[in-house]
Amino acid sequence: MSAGRPVPEADVLVVGAGLAGLACARELSAAGLRTLVLEASDGVGGRVRTDVVDGFRLDRGFQVLLTAYPTTGRFLDYGKLDLRPFEPGALVRIGDGFAAVSDPFRRPSDAVATLLSPVGSIGDKARIAKLRVAVRGRSVADILSEREDSTLHRLSELGFGRRIIESFFRPFLGGVFLDPTLQTSSRMFEFVFKMFAAGPVAVPADGMGALGEQLAEGLPPDSVRTGSRIASVTRHSATLEDGETLRARAVVVAASPTETARLAGLDDLPPYLPALCWYFEAPEPPVDRGILVLDGQGRGPVTNLAVMSRVAETYAPSGRELVSVTVLGEAEPTPRLREEILVQMRGWYGSPVDAWREIRPYRISEALPDQSLRAGGVSPRPGRTPEGVHVAGDHRVHGSIEGAIQSGIAAAAAVRSELAEG
Repeated sequence: MSAGRPVPEADVLVVGAGLAGLACARELSAAGLRTLVLEASDGVGGRVRTDVVDGFRLDRGFQVLLTAYPTTGRFLDYGKLDLRPFEPGALVRIGDGFAAVSDPFRRPSDAVATLLSPVGSIGDKARIAKLRVAVRGRSVADILSEREDSTLHRLSELGFGRRIIESFFRPFLGGVFLDPTLQTSSRMFEFVFKMFAAGPVAVPADGMGALGEQLAEGLPPDSVRTGSRIASVTRHSATLEDGETLRARAVVVAASPTETARLAGLDDLPPYLPALCWYFEAPEPPVDRGILVLDGQGRGPVTNLAVMSRVAETYAPSGRELVSVTVLGEAEPTPRLREEILVQMRGWYGSPVDAWREIRPYRISEALPDQSLRAGGVSPRPGRTPEGVHVAGDHRVHGSIEGAIQSGIAAAAAVRSELAEG
């Protein structure tokens, strides 16, 4: 270091303590680099956080962990997370009742019920089984580099009928991608389908926020500074809004999408899709199973419902039930929307819904990147700006927990290579 040059506060500054930033910091710290994470909010996790309200664990938006994610599974300690799995498949609201669509490979006892379900034809069920075998036999790399189309077009291309697309795939995949139009890239569809086929879907006993907390716990003491809003960054510094400037040998920006675009000067971020999750307390569970419930009719605002306390009893105080409902699109949590939700739920479950108590709604304005072809589809984006600032986030890889963690690991590798070169 030349004489007179300020001594850096850290080897690397990471802006943002979401999953991407924390994964990056973990890798850098493990390599012996002094790393400081600067987070604007009051805690770690970014979009993957959990609040405790009146004894209920409320994830900030309906979120789940696909345990088959290969990188995530190596990076996190699933045993310590005490994962609680959902039942495979879903219950689909059709007509005046619910039809079961399960994974007969994981729940053979449901095979006959699934085969006879009015959600799609027997041929459609055979096509699902065929697709399951096909994607499980292909590598993730192959899937994410194949010819790209919309999910809707790929489903039609695979021979699925309109009935199963509208009653099952649209609410199910629409909820996964926050895209009820199913214009999301077919690469993402087949990747996610492979993950669903390869392992259970789960939540940690302490809520999804436990993911970020576990990542942060693996860092050296005092590696994370919360309440640190960043005004600007350069290749070797970050200036906080209060005027303090921190220096480092490298800077990684892994903040929210809007902040990342502003700080790093990016013009290649896709637009982000919003979602609304509304939590209610119910005296009795509308569904006495830890399974996803889908709206197969499209007659109300709710796309899916889950009784989280039946997935993980830790999500609610003893003797109380936590219901999560999800509304897609630009909806705001107004009293009118709440009443429309309850009207739809009364149509499903009758007068017991009158006893539901609102706990809290969450509107997530930047929940997932738009992964449609018009927004760029699913392809890797550069992890470094022309000015030398490194970038991490699900927008660099694909919109998922796996994509966020992979992007953080990739940013750390790029920083290590840069610093090793001097």
